Amino acid sequence: MNAPEPPVWPHCARGADPAANSVGCRGIHVPGHTACLVHLADADRDLYLADLTPGADIDHRGTAFTGSLLGALLSALRDPITGHPRIGHARFESATFQDTTWFAGAVFEGAARFGSTSFQGHAGFRSVIFMGDAEFASATFQRTAWFGRATFEGTALFASAIFKKAAWLGAATFLGDARFESAVFERRVSLGPLVCAGRVRLSGAMFNAPASLSIAARRLECRRTHWISTAEMRLRYATVDFAHAVFEYPLTIAAEADPFAFPNGQMVAEQVLAHTPDAAVRIASLRGVDAAHLVLADVDLSACLFAGTVHLDQLRLEGLCAFDEVPLGMHWRRWYPARFTRRRTLAEENHWRAKQSHATRGWNVAVFDTTRVGPAQLAPVYRALRKAFDDSKNEPGAADFYYGEMEMRRHDRTSTSRAERGLLHAYWMLSGYGLRALRALGWLAATMVVTIALLMGFGLPKQEPRQEATGIVPPGGGKVIFEVEQTEPQNPTGNRFTGKRFEKASNVTLNSVVFRSSGQNLTTAGAYIEMTSRLAEPALLALAVLAVRGRIKR
Repeated sequence: MNAPEPPVWPHCARGADPAANSVGCRGIHVPGHTACLVHLADADRDLYLADLTPGADIDHRGTAFTGSLLGALLSALRDPITGHPRIGHARFESATFQDTTWFAGAVFEGAARFGSTSFQGHAGFRSVIFMGDAEFASATFQRTAWFGRATFEGTALFASAIFKKAAWLGAATFLGDARFESAVFERRVSLGPLVCAGRVRLSGAMFNAPASLSIAARRLECRRTHWISTAEMRLRYATVDFAHAVFEYPLTIAAEADPFAFPNGQMVAEQVLAHTPDAAVRIASLRGVDAAHLVLADVDLSACLFAGTVHLDQLRLEGLCAFDEVPLGMHWRRWYPARFTRRRTLAEENHWRAKQSHATRGWNVAVFDTTRVGPAQLAPVYRALRKAFDDSKNEPGAADFYYGEMEMRRHDRTSTSRAERGLLHAYWMLSGYGLRALRALGWLAATMVVTIALLMGFGLPKQEPRQEATGIVPPGGGKVIFEVEQTEPQNPTGNRFTGKRFEKASNVTLNSVVFRSSGQNLTTAGAYIEMTSRLAEPALLALAVLAVRGRIKR
């Protein structure tokens, strides 16, 4: 459904100003007459209303209705069995309802068109059933608009509508799409709890007052929506697209675990969404959003696009907010196996990795246009999210995003120099950026084994050096002077890998781990081996301790 075109119907000639040659009434002619329902003679109006039957089509575009005139029209269409008006196709485009408009309980069996209509009094559509499309595009509601418990079986179009007072859509049910694009809400609005089997579209809408939205829908589109006051969105089932939305005050998006309920405790029916796998709320995009005032609670962010979000470090995450993950288990990468440790990742990293020619299986395939998003764009996103987790004292969560930041820097060939990438690659291999304790311990164990082997092969002397004393006895007796010297350690020969030599090598290696000297006599090669191990092994031990601390600290 598109916004209504300017009216081109034949206007009523009553009330015209001949001097100005202008039409005084915009109402369309009543069939068989040359005047609208307002300016029709009383006898002709009574005859027209008497001919109407429940379910009849009506066309009163541009007509200015008073409360009594609308009451007379609806009385003529009232179903004697149900006691409520039953209307076929209804056309009220550009009509004006001067008093309170009360369609409560009415049934529109065809399309109901209220495009560019002006409701100057309260607009009451409580418990109305719209069996066809319901169009309120560019309509103006000067006072409260009531759509509580209304049912929209077709598309509900409120695009560019203006709500100058409160708007209430409690317990409304939408079997098709609900479209509020570019609508303006001047006063406090309460949308819901409403249930929509299709999409709720609020893109381009403007909320100038506090808003409370309780929506259960397949998809909620809020692209470029402008929130000028505080707002709370409590959702079920919905996938939310929040790209380029603007909010100047705190806005909360929270997932509801239980069905919505009325104040009396009665649950809102959700049968139209019964075939949906679960009631989880998923955020599809936050691109272009200033997240300084955004609070997310218990939502799924595994497919959310973050690139382009500003002030992401001030984003507040409450409850359980799930992110995407790396493919678990063992995978083959070219000709060697690769195993990923569980960590939170961004959807965009998954998309980028899945597009690489050497990518392992298991990364999510891109479903959005992410061709321009790569490591250079994702590193700042990870950095900002890490700070957000740090500020909330969630150290393990911050560690995952620190790992992602370092990964993006390591793969970034535009902003990271080759030397820096080399250092990052070594840091990744040795300890997973100081976050993978088993990797660091594995390298420590391997280093110790190599150190022991080298010491047994080249570092321990053939035998312990012996001390030799030499002295000269002066002629005729007197004081004897001795010189004590130690023989140089001899390089080993023969069988070097014995139990005794293993014990000595292990003692030297274990002391090196804690940066101590064993005091063992070593060959020249052994001295260099010991110095190297005293640098490498304590560093690897420190990386392992750091990784464990990062995982358990809260």
